[in-house]
Order: sequence, then C-alpha cells, then structure tokens
Amino acid sequence: MASTTNSPSTLLTLPSFSIQTSTFLPKTSQRSIFKKKKPFKFNSKRVVSCKASNGKQNDADTSFLNRFDRRDILLGLGGSLYGATSLVRDPFALAAPIAAPDLSHCAEATVRPTGGVQTTMGIDCCPPVSTTIIDFKPPSVCKIRYRQAAHSVDCRYLKKFEEALRLMRELDKDDPRSFMQQANVHCAYCNDAYPQTLFPSQPIQVHDSWLFFPFHRLYLYFFERILGKLINDPDFAIPYWNWDSPSGMSMPEIYVDCNSPLYDSKRDTSHLPPSLVNLYGSKDNDFSRERQIKCNLNLMYREMVRSKTPSLFFGKSYRAGCPPSPGQGSVEHGSHIAVHKWVGDKNQPYHEDMGNFYSAGRDPIFYAHHANVDRMWNIWKTLPGKKRRDIDDRDWLDSAFLFYDENKNLVRVKVRDCLDSRALGYDYQSVDIPWLGSKATPRRRGRAPRRRPPFGRAPGRAMAAEINNTIAFPIVLDKIVRFEVPRPKKSRTKIGKKDEEEEEEEEEEEVLVIENIQLDKDAPVKFDVCINDDDDEDDGKPVGPEDSEFVGSFTNLPHGHGQPGAKLTTTLTFSISDLLEELGIEGEDNIVVTLVPQEEVGLVSIGNVKIDYIRD
Repeated sequence: MASTTNSPSTLLTLPSFSIQTSTFLPKTSQRSIFKKKKPFKFNSKRVVSCKASNGKQNDADTSFLNRFDRRDILLGLGGSLYGATSLVRDPFALAAPIAAPDLSHCAEATVRPTGGVQTTMGIDCCPPVSTTIIDFKPPSVCKIRYRQAAHSVDCRYLKKFEEALRLMRELDKDDPRSFMQQANVHCAYCNDAYPQTLFPSQPIQVHDSWLFFPFHRLYLYFFERILGKLINDPDFAIPYWNWDSPSGMSMPEIYVDCNSPLYDSKRDTSHLPPSLVNLYGSKDNDFSRERQIKCNLNLMYREMVRSKTPSLFFGKSYRAGCPPSPGQGSVEHGSHIAVHKWVGDKNQPYHEDMGNFYSAGRDPIFYAHHANVDRMWNIWKTLPGKKRRDIDDRDWLDSAFLFYDENKNLVRVKVRDCLDSRALGYDYQSVDIPWLGSKATPRRRGRAPRRRPPFGRAPGRAMAAEINNTIAFPIVLDKIVRFEVPRPKKSRTKIGKKDEEEEEEEEEEEVLVIENIQLDKDAPVKFDVCINDDDDEDDGKPVGPEDSEFVGSFTNLPHGHGQPGAKLTTTLTFSISDLLEELGIEGEDNIVVTLVPQEEVGLVSIGNVKIDYIRD
C-alpha cells in the first residue's frame, strides 16, 4: 500500500503567512516578544512531536520538522492566537490544542460506497454560520438528571421522549436544533469537513484519538438540552442502551416501532430483538445465547479492566498541526465500533445509517448507544487503580468544539468543561456491571505454541499458520501471520521488598503496539490479534473472545472523505501486562503474535509490531 507520510511542507501550507523552511524560526518582528539579549536556541527537551503520546517525546521520530516544537512554529505564524501576555514570560508555554473550527471553512464531505466502488456521493453536513460565538458556562445544577437504561423506561417517559424527538424532527431544516442538523454535527466532525485552524491541509477528526470521549459527551449534552427545551422540561434526560449487560444486549424495544419517531428504517433487520448484540463484530455467528453473553462480557472486561492508563483508555494524543487518527482507545476500537456495525444496514451502499460516520447520527439509537459509551467513561474512573484518571495534558484540556445550544447560540466549549458529568447536570441510572468479574480463560498456560511441520496441520483450520520469524515489515495482511516479538524487559518479581527502581518499573504497563496500520478510510477492515495462541488444540476451534489468548481486534468504521482511496494511517495499542501473567509467560523473552484478517482481507498493511512500556 502507498504510504501517506506527511512532509514538512504539508504542515506549513498556510494562506496568510510565510515561513522560511530552512530555519523554521519566526520573522524578526515576530520574535520581538523574546528577550533580545538571548537569541533563540533550540531546546531538545521541549520537543513536541506529532508522534508523541500524551506529551512525551518520541525519540524515534527523525522528521526535520518534528525536531522543532510546533508551538514555536505556531508563534511564528501568529502566536497571538494563544495569548501574547503569557508568551512574554515563557515562550515555551505555548499550547497546541485542536482549536474550534471556523464554520465558514466547512467543506462538503465525500463518501464512497462500502466495498471499494469508485462512485462518490457529496454530503453537505455543514451547519449554519453564526457571526457570534459565546464561550461555554457550566450550568447551575440544582437537580441531577438521570439517564435511564433504555430497556427499562416506562410509558410516561417514552411518551415524553417521543414527543421531544417528534418536535425536533419538525423544526425547519435550517434550524441548527433540527434533527437533521444535529445528525450533521457528527458528519462534519467525523468525515473531515472541518480543516484545522492554521493547518488547513490537516482535517479535524474526533475519532481515533483522545478527543473521542469528550467530543461525544458534549455532543450528547447539547442534543439532550435541545430536546428538554422543546418539551419545556429542563430535567429531561436521554436514555442509554446498556449493551454491556445481558438485560440490555438486545436492541431496545422502544426503537423498533415503525410508527415511532425513534424508528429508523436503515438498520440490519436480522438484528432486531430478541437478537443479542455481538460486541466482537458485525458478522453473525452460530453462538448460543449463553456463549454470546459470555463473549460480550469477556470483551468488556478487556476494554475496561485491562486498560489501566489514560492513553490506553482515551486514545493517543492529537495536537494542532498533526495528522488525524493517531490511535484509538480501548472502548472506541472495541464495543463502540462493533455496535455501530451491528446496527447498520449492510444492504445500503454506505451501510447506513449506523454503519458509517456520515449517517450514524440520523438513527435515534445512535444517541442511546453513545450515552452508554459515555457511561463507560464514568465507570472507568471508579475502577481500582491510581492511574484511572482524566488526562492532565492541557493540549487535551484546551481542545475546543463548536455546538449550537437549545437557544440557537453558537457555543465554544473545551474538553476541560466536560470532565465531570454531574457538573453538567446529569448522571446514569445505576445497574449491575456483570463484566467486572468476567476474565477470559486461558486455553493453555505456560506453553509456547507448537511449531509444526508445513504439511502437518489439519485442513480447514481457521488459525492454521506457521510461526514465521523471517517476516519483513511492512506487510499486506492477506492471510494469517504468526511471528515472535521480543520483549525488551522481562516481568518484574512481585516477591519480597522492591527498591525504588523496581517499584517504578512495576508501574509501567507492558503493551503490544501495532504501528503504521494503513488502509482506505472507507474500507470496513477488521483483523484480530492473539498472543501465544495454538491453532492445533484438540477441539479444533480458533481462538475467540472467551479465550485469554485473544487480545482484541482492529475495526474500521467507514468515514471516507476527499479523493477516492484516501488513506487512514493509525496505531493500535493493547495492554498485555495482566495477560502475560494469566498465560504464565511473564518470564519469556519473546511472545508469539498472530494477526488474523476477518473482513476485507488484503486491504490493510501493517508497518511494524513491537512491545513497549508506558507509564502515564
């Protein structure tokens, strides 16, 4: 596959400024805010790379542009955007958050049919432009609104909810509070309709990064406020679809009445109740209800319990001037995308509505789905572990979005404004969380996968593949591949008294990193990742979500924009510290990794696979 590497000139294609690429330094007039007695000196400790995670330097990044702090570049491009007063005191205090978009620069989104057909469809999902923007002020909270589980709402609530959505659907099409305009909010932010401020060649994308959770929380907040305003009920709260619990794993009945404003015709009709959602993927299987529930709970345990650090849960850092989609968090690449694909209608050319970013907001069930995703944020912070906290990087905290509120005001709101749902006036009805104790079971413990002769394997085995240690990356994933990956460090002992260095290392999370994943943005690619699996078990079944050896999956929800064949380049990271202990291989020098293509085989390439260590 062709590489989509961004050259320095890509980041500096600006309409109003000129910069000397030989020095990447501000013009003399723009450097006047620095102390004149001390000429500018490059400080290697201040490097902020687009490839860095949570503000940490990536030593492997040798791009010339990335050897300079983008904040210095932003200063040269007009640092007043970030406040000249603070720059006088500390020029390196410049922040580089993703700025709220300029609505007047919104462009038409272009979507291609899923499956690689070359015809395209233009989508106008740009909102009305307002000349007045107000900054968000937290609401005065006198009473908490509780979002209820959708499967348990009563007739009184349902009548109110249906009336609110009916009124929203009846608003004028140009009213920013109308249902279609609200649906288009997701399209604009998710199908690359907005260019980044100062970096117009780079789009704003709220998926595949640390912006995923805060954007969708704020999106639902304003959607909910508009519904409440329309029925004159400030205490109204939208429901959530708790697909993470057996009692809520079927599509909620309130959304399947074709005479209700909650209904959407573009859904997979084979997945209507009583079918259980498949959090592993969109493909149907022959699992019993008991096995499907077990698999779903095992997957939720992986996403929530094993992801102990902010970068694993929220996703990778995404800063001004950087390409989009650096890497998803655990929930985003897991249950979130699985539900989208499970609901979307595969008979539609773009898998509408839920199966494509551009149209997902057109299905009312989208908001119940994302309410449960948002609920995962609240739950994750209550789980044991001192690292389960919000990100403290100000580039995340100061990233901003624009939404229209219930009074048609265009509001600029930052990530820091939405860290506590109760401060926004809402919380979630409490229900059982059965996945907390649903750890998968190892198929083996402490045994290395068997190396069989090439002709010794049984035919038809889904996981049949030899260990290949001569594999040369990058590779096109057109078949199952298995290879050994060295571990830079072995596990630390947990017996006896640790010294400070050992204790510091114990806090590191060992992760499996799949780098430079490249595919077409509109390709519904999926592949699985396993560790120390054995495809020659007695039962002959491939490793699945109920097995500890199954690490997780990469799944792409189509969101093409721009020229046909536009590429997505991203990274996938899995926590494996607990997994290695469960498998009894924490002392091994190498682990065996298996990549199993599941959907759109041969349409994704992998740049590298490695073991790393993070300490958020």
